[in-house]
Amino acid sequence: MKLLTYKTQDTEPRLGFIHNNLVIDMEDFGNISNFPLPDNMLDLIDLGFEIISEITDLIENTRDVDFEEISHKIESVTFLAPIPKPRKNIIGIGLNYTEHVAESARTLDTSNELPQQPVIFSKPPTTVTATNTNVLLNRKLTNQLDWEVELAVVISKKGKYVPKSEALDYVFGYTIINDISARDCRRSGQWIVSKGQDTFAPMGPILVTKDEIENPHNLNMSLTVNGIEKQNSNTKFMLFNINDLIEDLSTVFTLEAGDIIATGTPAGVGAGRNPQEWLKEGDVIKSTVEKIGTIENTVKEI
Repeated sequence: MKLLTYKTQDTEPRLGFIHNNLVIDMEDFGNISNFPLPDNMLDLIDLGFEIISEITDLIENTRDVDFEEISHKIESVTFLAPIPKPRKNIIGIGLNYTEHVAESARTLDTSNELPQQPVIFSKPPTTVTATNTNVLLNRKLTNQLDWEVELAVVISKKGKYVPKSEALDYVFGYTIINDISARDCRRSGQWIVSKGQDTFAPMGPILVTKDEIENPHNLNMSLTVNGIEKQNSNTKFMLFNINDLIEDLSTVFTLEAGDIIATGTPAGVGAGRNPQEWLKEGDVIKSTVEKIGTIENTVKEI
């Protein structure tokens, strides 16, 4: 199922799904189906992944004509981030693609040895923004604004000490995050100032439930700046795949429904280029992951 958080000129943020190239309001669909459904993504996730098959069955048994009064044309709605305000920090994974480890070692003083365990950092909920919004460039903080396209994993249920073999049972779905980074804002090796500024986690455009992505470890991913390709890779090149990450993270701390894991970026970031490239006012960034879509953001100086 393709889920989204959206709004219209007449509504506050709402939960919806895409059906027959229309946006269907989730709560309204529950009303016409006599099956109460929530109006926001986190409440839906809290119901457990099993709710998706129940909703799918209801959709199959609903006539197209019954969708008319609860639907919107896709172009008439504003796409918000699928989870506009996460309950907790986004969990970021650093240095999770071999070539990115190498380019970071050349330019960012990180180790050129492959990590033996996942490198973990976090991004506050206030970093989240949607497609078609601005990424803010604060010159008082940074002159080295960079891009990082990533597959993001959304957790479906509470998990502690989750073995690799069961890890995907704890996944609700997938979305895209551009892990915007201020390379000159690291402090004594710590990354949260570099990664955690407002608007530094563009997310979306939708959340695709895991049943629609048979193998998350074979998805093409790419990023362009002003139409010029900067990154092009595949999730099969992760050093630590999603199973590895969930096992490791759930050993460190309890994962909970709605948690978001940004799984790392491949090579091609601005810091790794020769000469280095940094985002500037007016730059348009498009981040794409196969089977999910594309998010577009424009850099704005403040």
